[in-house]
Parts: sequence; C-alpha cells; structure tokens
Amino acid sequence: MEKNNIQESEKNLLHIYNRFPVVLDHGEGVYLYDTDGKQYLDFAAGIAVTGLGYHNEEFNEAIKGQVDRLIHTSNLYYNINCGEAAQALAKASGMDKIFFTNSGTEANEGAIKAARRYAYTKGSGRFEIISMENSFHGRSIGAVSVTGHDSYREPFEPLLPGVRFAQFNDLESVKAQVNDKTCAIMLEPLQGEGGINVAKPEFMEGIRSICDENDILMICDEVQCGMGRTGSMFAWQEYGVQPDILTMAKAIGNGIPVGAFALTDRVAGYSLKPGDHGSTYGGNPLACMAVKTVLDIFEKEKIVEHVNQIAPYLTKCLEELAQKLDCVTEHRGKGLIQGLVVTRPFAEVNKNAIEEGLLIISAEGNVIRLVPPLIIEKRHVDEMIEKLERALTK
Repeated sequence: MEKNNIQESEKNLLHIYNRFPVVLDHGEGVYLYDTDGKQYLDFAAGIAVTGLGYHNEEFNEAIKGQVDRLIHTSNLYYNINCGEAAQALAKASGMDKIFFTNSGTEANEGAIKAARRYAYTKGSGRFEIISMENSFHGRSIGAVSVTGHDSYREPFEPLLPGVRFAQFNDLESVKAQVNDKTCAIMLEPLQGEGGINVAKPEFMEGIRSICDENDILMICDEVQCGMGRTGSMFAWQEYGVQPDILTMAKAIGNGIPVGAFALTDRVAGYSLKPGDHGSTYGGNPLACMAVKTVLDIFEKEKIVEHVNQIAPYLTKCLEELAQKLDCVTEHRGKGLIQGLVVTRPFAEVNKNAIEEGLLIISAEGNVIRLVPPLIIEKRHVDEMIEKLERALTK
C-alpha cells in the first residue's frame, strides 16, 4: 500500500527532492505515522522546524481559530497579529525591528538587501559580502550566492557579484577577505547543513570587532540554529555577540511557513525604506498567529530550559555511541542540534533507520544530523540510540 501511495503522491510533481520512501499521515508528540500506521520516532523535526512536536493542542487551536477569522489581507493594511508577533519576536531575539517573510531563504535575501541598502544610504560605495565556506543560506539566486558549497553554486553561475568566502572559525581567513568594499560579514553561529560546526567564541567576538572597526554589518543566519535549539533562545545570545542583522525561520512557526529578518535600531535607521522591499504573504494574520503562539508556548512551557536539561543526556549518549562503534568517527554539536560523522554511506544507514522506525537526516561530510522536536525526553533519547545503533550495525 505504501508503494502505491508514493507513486500516487509523486505523479504530478517535478522530481527535484530526494524524498525518503515514506508517506507520512499524522503525528503525535515526537512521533510520526505513515499511511500504513507504522510509527516513527522523529529526530528530524521537519529539518528543525517542529520544535513543539506534533498535535500541540494550544498551537492547533490557535491556528484553527485564526483560519475562521482571517487568513490574509496583504501588507496594504495593518493586522494585530503582525504587530504582536513582531513585538514578541523582538523581545525573544534581542533585536529591534522585524520584517516577516515566508521562509528562511527569503529572510536571508532580505538581510542581503538590508546590508547593501545600509551601505548605499551612507554613501560608502560598499557592496561586497563575506560569507563562510560550508555555509548554507538558501536556494534562491541571492541566497545561493552566499552559500559556501560549490555544488549548490556552480549550476547557476554567474551569481550575485561581490561575494567572498572565508574559512569558518578562522579569523585570519576572514580578515584576509576584508577590503574597502566590504559591507557585511555573514555566518551561521552553528552550521547545520555544513556539517554541524559550532562557532568558537573567539571567532564570533573577532568578527564583531572587525565589523565595529570598519562599519561593516554582522549578519547571523539562525534559520536552523535559532529558537532554543542550541540552548538559548537564539545562538548569538550565548556568545554575547549581537549581530546587526539576524535571520530566522523554521521553528518560529512550528510548521506554518514563516520567516523573518531583524535589524538593530541603528541599522534600521539607515537601511530599507518604504518600497525597497516587500512580500505579499509576509506577516499575514495566520503566519503571525503561529509565531506569537509558538513564542507564548516557549515561555509558558519553559522550552529553552527543557533543552538545557535534556541536551547533556543526549550528548553523553552520543559520545558513548561514538566510542562504541568503529563506524562513528566523531561527535559534534550542542543543545538539540547534534551530529555523528560516520564511515558508512548515509543512504544505507537511513534505509536501516526507517526500517527501525527512526527518522534522521544528513549534513555535509557524511554526518548524521539529529534535530528532534525540542520536547523530547530521556526515554526518547534512549529509544533513538537503540534504533540508531541497530541501523549503523546492520
């Protein structure tokens, strides 16, 4: 039956995604179920999206209620949800001004435009952006242009001009790329797609110093590593290094498509003006109801505190697994975004994991990426370890 469901669901789709052979039907907590009723422990969370897990009643009721009231009006009119979501997100992120988008890619597009508009307003003539090797910022032309993977970039060249790449966690490499045309330095505090690479404190601090000394903007992409995943609401807060522009998406909507980029007041004063940027769907009442409900639940349920309670146990269990199995060569990550570097092909391990009832995803460098819903408990970690060990040793 599952095979027939897959064939039917793919019939009219452009085959771009490398989908796994599962047709998912519904979810409950940290589990997903396929159309045959098989249960899967979810350690992928829709690629770090469903932080609250599945069938959260408060979230679902808020979305259902908003559907009955108003879904969309466009940004030609005010809506209360947009203002309240922006206020809550500014408070949570430590930033000042919020612009809502439909995705992380769009958030990063907005960040690039905001940085260039800042330079234009100040009359500096700057336009170049320094990004990091192994970074991932999205799949539009602008976002691909600042993504540090040749495989993503080469098929679509020529791309956005004025992009230079430095080595992640190598401050001297960044300094070597800075010149009088540099308007921004862009990085993920924790590279997800790039292999679960955590920025060193001295690297973040060093970039902040370079930016301050040269009137360059620091852009932090927290589309994946934000919203409690690393153990703070946003990863930059752990470093005490505030960016000038912050991008986010994924878990801010818990599955409703929504992203945002945020500016400090200082940058906003010189950056985008009415007419410079826009989005028909961005900030619509439904998406913003999702954002403000997620933030409310995070606060009431103390989600970030829970991440910090459960993450050490996950770290311990992964370290033990890495020491136990010869096919695991390294353990990386922090909070609830962690990875194992393995010698076995991911496709093979993933096939075994699906058979075991475990959903995982990969990252660059043959890394098993583990980004579960933020509500997991120790028993779910134990279950994952058992299933993953079997998947790695079959």
